[in-house]
Parts: sequence; structure tokens; C-alpha cells
Amino acid sequence: MGAGEGRESLATRAVRAASALHGDERSIAPPIYLSTTFERDGEGEYSGGFNYSRDDNPNRRMLERALAELEGGADAAAFASGLAAAMTVFQALRPGDHVVVAQDSYYGVRAMLDEVFAPWGLAVTYADCSDLAALRAAVRPATRLIFIETPSNPMMRVTDIAGAAAIARAAGAILVCDNTLPTPVLQLPLELGAGLVVHSTTKYLSGNHDAMGGAIVTARADELWKRIRTQQKVCGAIPSPFASWLTLRGFSSLVQRVRWQNKSALAIARFLAEHRAVREVLHPGLPTHPQHVVAEKQSSGSGGVFSFRVNGGAEDALGVAARLRLFRRATSFGGPDSLVEHRASVEGPNTKTPGDLLRLAIGLEESADLIGDLDKALALT
Repeated sequence: MGAGEGRESLATRAVRAASALHGDERSIAPPIYLSTTFERDGEGEYSGGFNYSRDDNPNRRMLERALAELEGGADAAAFASGLAAAMTVFQALRPGDHVVVAQDSYYGVRAMLDEVFAPWGLAVTYADCSDLAALRAAVRPATRLIFIETPSNPMMRVTDIAGAAAIARAAGAILVCDNTLPTPVLQLPLELGAGLVVHSTTKYLSGNHDAMGGAIVTARADELWKRIRTQQKVCGAIPSPFASWLTLRGFSSLVQRVRWQNKSALAIARFLAEHRAVREVLHPGLPTHPQHVVAEKQSSGSGGVFSFRVNGGAEDALGVAARLRLFRRATSFGGPDSLVEHRASVEGPNTKTPGDLLRLAIGLEESADLIGDLDKALALT
């Protein structure tokens, strides 16, 4: 997505957001403020702007400002994990409220809703949000929030963000979009009408597999946002100063990393789409994807994550994963190492993911090397 007229590019703004600007020490890299408490001045005030690190911290404040800047939001709040961020969004609602959630949202979000929030009193309807008619049919008078993830993980379904936002507005609800996979480098949901954006910053934003975190970015500092901020403060699910510092460090290279991974993933997806041992490739950048046109309209890429289905069943897919040498068998994505995961095994007995599916998270290796690795692993399938 291009920068507005007279404004620096996203790459430039990302580097600036991650740098220490005009501090007393004139440092380039920001320091880490590990103190959990801060001193009052003689008059009893906190003239330094901080009192207790659960409430606020210099590193977390820098991270939140950078998040709001990159997503084009009015404000942002950082959390200890992506699920903690999602939890806070749902917890800001009231028992008896109704939410519509994409049926193939991240399995951790669905488990949290089913096991925690449904017993608490939140009414939940799962819908195929890639079908706007199905989404509209799922809305009730008590609907307060629509939660989408686009592209979804791991089925890579795409929801029309602007269309979903219009449905939410008509219902007096707010649209929340999980933007973890494409990142603001490739997709800006707030510009398309979403009210909140959720991230697992553990993934691309941090970019190094070494910092757990989550975030919410808001289009408006409204009453819902005030409740979210209050919960962040009183419930304490916040990132440490060091995790905040590590995450912010990743912003400097975010644009270049995501563009490289996006390009590599598409090249690998095109290779797999022609492979005799592959049944189907789930990548929105391919013209064969059912929501390809929508994806091209609202984003400049799908990121480095996509899935493919091998010929055969779960044992065949697991065999391919075991034979890979450059792809590491691990959960998560967004770092420099390419990863492969058999999602059905990870998600357990209630999974909706096909057993023949493997999710790939493309890292920073040369795409030709990764294609060669896949070709060898698939040769015995």
C-alpha cells in the first residue's frame, strides 16, 4: 500500500519508529527501561511521565506509538501475546452480547471463545466470512462485534474487509481484523473500514522468533477503546520492557523482510501448484484461489504463509514434512527460518484442518533452495 502524498514511505517510517529520536544520550538504538517502578518528584508528581511498569513503560510506549503509526490508527495497546490481545477485545464486551467470528479463525481464538467466553455469557456464531451473504445472515440484533482473520490461518480464506465493515456498521457493530499474516506492509484494514486491528507481534512484527507479544490498534479512541485500555492496565497482560524492545527492533527491517517473504512464498506456491504430488495449493496470490480477486483488491500480497495439500492422507503429509531438510518442523511464522507444520496434528481432535495439509512459513532463505528441498521431499510421495 502506498504512502500518502507528502508522507514518507512505510519503510522509512518503520525505521524511524524503531529508532531512539533525540533522547538525552543522543543514542540511535533505544535503551531498555527495566525498572518496574518510577520515582515521584518532591511535589508528589510523576514528572517523568511513568509511575509503575504495569501501567506504562517507556519501551512499551514506543512500541505502541510505532504500531499506531504503521497501521494508521489513532492509538495502540501492546499485550503479552496475540491471544491476550484477542482476549481483551472480547472481554471489553458484556455478557449477553453477540459476536460473529470467522469459522476458520486461528484455533486458539476459537478455543478461547468456546471454553472461556461462551460459559462467561458471550454469544458466539461462527460463519464463513469469506461469503458476505453468510456473514450478513449470522448477524443478530445483539451483535456487537465481527471478528475476521484474512487471510485465515491455515486455510488461507480471504474476507472482503470493506464489505464486512459495511455489514458491521449496518448492525451497529465493530469490525475487528486480525492482520498478523499480511502485516501493514501488505494490508491496511483500518483504511478499509475496520474499527480494530489485532496482531500477534510474535510473528512478522518481531521477526526473529525471540519475543512473544500481541497488539490492538484502534481507528478511534472511543468508549470501547477506553475499556480496552482500562483492562490492559488493571488486568496486567502486558509485555515486558525487554519483549517490547525486541519487538520494536524488528520494525526496522519489517518492510524488507515481508516483501522478500511474500515474493518467495508466491514463487514456491506456483511451483507446488504444478507438482504431480500436490493435490491443492491454498495461496490467495494464485488465480485458482476462490477469493483471488478480493485479495488483489484489498492487499498487495498475502505474506509468507500458505498451505498445500499432498496427494494421499495425513501419513503422506507427515512423511513430506519429515523429509524436508531446510524447512524446520515448528509452530509459528514470521522469522528468518522457514517452517513447516502439520496443522491437524497441532490443533488436535477438534481440528477442522484436513489431514493432508501442510502449512509453510517462508523465511529469508533463497526461494530456489526451498523449492529444491520441497521437490526432493515430495518425490517419494
